[in-house]
Amino acid sequence: MKHSLAYRTSRLVIALTFVGLTACGSDSPKTQELTLLAYESFTPPAGAFDAFTAQTGIKVTIALSGDAGEMVAKASLTAGNPEGDVMWGVDNTFISRATDSEVFDGEPVAVDYGDVCVNYDIAALAERGIDAPQTLDDLLSSQYASMLVIENATTSSPGLAFLLATIAAFGDDWPNYWEKLIDNDVLIVDSWSDAYYTSFTRYGGDRPLVVSYATSPPAEVIFADPPMAQDAPAPTGVATETCFRQTEYAGILRGTNDPAESQLLIDYLIGKDFQTLLPESLFVYPINADVELPESFNKYAPLISQPFTLASKDIATYREVWLEQWSDIALR
Repeated sequence: MKHSLAYRTSRLVIALTFVGLTACGSDSPKTQELTLLAYESFTPPAGAFDAFTAQTGIKVTIALSGDAGEMVAKASLTAGNPEGDVMWGVDNTFISRATDSEVFDGEPVAVDYGDVCVNYDIAALAERGIDAPQTLDDLLSSQYASMLVIENATTSSPGLAFLLATIAAFGDDWPNYWEKLIDNDVLIVDSWSDAYYTSFTRYGGDRPLVVSYATSPPAEVIFADPPMAQDAPAPTGVATETCFRQTEYAGILRGTNDPAESQLLIDYLIGKDFQTLLPESLFVYPINADVELPESFNKYAPLISQPFTLASKDIATYREVWLEQWSDIALR
């Protein structure tokens, strides 16, 4: 998950600066470097791993690869012979794919959470004289025809989350909902970045409704160029009754040559120092309860008190069936 307006659209490898002296003696780590695999929007601030390096003598290199769905697919193909040591960002919609493929050595741990929701461009709707939708049923109204862009549920984590929201909301009748949504001329694109930065009206597209995150409004404010006035409202809003709760996980990759050192990195990822960085860099909620949220979240991110959810075991059992049904309806 995850939302960062500094998006990367190609595979990147970012070497973070080594800080501190390498530990020596019998307690020294076997390796001086670990590779952390992550989705393309994993953009922690510079120096995010400096404290870890100073504590352990281990440099962290980040390898970015697509969104969460693409990352899991690649990791599954290399299970047991991984391209890294630890993987960050497998959410609850894809975690069973990773565990079924035996990607991890042991159980992954939760690292953050957030909500996938329909977002809207406030100015664009005002120009059309239309009130913002708030519910999934609202999206079927003819006044929102040709206004919504969503991500492909088979290739995109937020796209799958939106599908799961409709399944949680409508039960066995969800295919009927999707037939009506398709008839209302919803646009389906491959990825979140395509939806948000190409099709959404905020960035020059023609769709004022987009499946994104409940934390997208504070990201819009923080990255506004030129900067917004201090008391200005966010330019986007959230349809708070369309949201699906996502939890992201990190785990040690099976086949790493450095499992003990990788566990040190896992511990660091869920520690307070690193978790404090998450809200205003990845725009997710920290899993560590000791972390206080920044003012930007308190002011601009709506609290989703009743998000749609589904049991992980149900997602694991029925996901492929649901995706096949969805593809027959949405991609025909």
